[in-house]
Amino acid sequence: MNFPTDHIERIKEFGYSESEARFLYIVAVHSGYFTLGQFRAFTGTAYGKRPTSFAEKVLKRGHATIRDYMRRGSIFHLFSRTIYGQIDKDNLRNRKRHSFDFMRSRLVLLDFILANQDLNYFETEQDKVRYFCDELGVPKDSLPAKVYEGGPDSKPTLRYFVDKFPLFLSSPFSGASPVVTLSYVDSGFETSSHFVSHLGAYQGLFRQLKSFRFLYIAAKNAYFQKAEERFRSLVKRPLESDVSGEILRYFQVRTKWERHEYVVPVTEDLEFLNEARRRFHGDRFESLYRAWSTGTITGRDLRLEFSQLKPDRPVFFWTFLVQEHSSPVAEVIRGGDGCVKDTRNPPRHRSRHPRGAAKLLGA
Repeated sequence: MNFPTDHIERIKEFGYSESEARFLYIVAVHSGYFTLGQFRAFTGTAYGKRPTSFAEKVLKRGHATIRDYMRRGSIFHLFSRTIYGQIDKDNLRNRKRHSFDFMRSRLVLLDFILANQDLNYFETEQDKVRYFCDELGVPKDSLPAKVYEGGPDSKPTLRYFVDKFPLFLSSPFSGASPVVTLSYVDSGFETSSHFVSHLGAYQGLFRQLKSFRFLYIAAKNAYFQKAEERFRSLVKRPLESDVSGEILRYFQVRTKWERHEYVVPVTEDLEFLNEARRRFHGDRFESLYRAWSTGTITGRDLRLEFSQLKPDRPVFFWTFLVQEHSSPVAEVIRGGDGCVKDTRNPPRHRSRHPRGAAKLLGA
């Protein structure tokens, strides 16, 4: 992880120690939210004076606020424009106030970052856009984007990679060249439709990459199998398979749908149909569909038409498990010293690897 010396020094000017400044830098860039348990994990400290002093410092200086979650936990929000301005990131949306579901996803994300500090992350929207467009030659309209409506006197703003999930370069297995790794952070409160929507937003970028790895980060491994099934169905299989076979399947499923042959909807077919409509749209595919429907051309003709488009595109799917959170943060306020404390043990990170690899993210 890159800690710009000048940025750390500027934060230290507010009275923070080196480790405190580094922690605040990570929080500002990646999450906006943290717990004292995460601070202790980062600094290697236990309950006592040091975390108490840090908590008092960020609150008294007006750099953070503290929110109670239904009397079961406390979450710090690093919001001060002063801190973000010191690291030249005062326009980050991490400063904004968010829902508890969003806050939980940021805490899971921060757990991942703290457990993988050896990685060099693309920290900002500009870093990510520059890498994909300038270095890889990806068209900008293929990047995941969202339009934010302005006020009455301002124009809408187009922003890229608004999810701010970890993105970095890393080898998918020992001895392999680094590939770009994209990710999704499951807060534990979202439905599978959120993951499907996320994959849909990234489909344009996926199709532009020669190879990539996708990392599913969650606090419960119960989500992993279903997530991998969705990813294989919507991303991996279409990208690695013969394109002509995908087009033929699209025509077959579309025909069944238009003829109302689905007495009971098949979820996998409907998801495939929705994605295929986005992939194979335009006059050319509509003409081919009409010709195939009327028997003018056959499946063999379609395969010959697209036989040169079979991709050689390895796609990797991996998972990462952070310590399970029984609530958005398993923190309680204990009496006695007036300090915000939590009941969690130091984070334990586990992962599942192809071929029994010993490390999830190591080169």
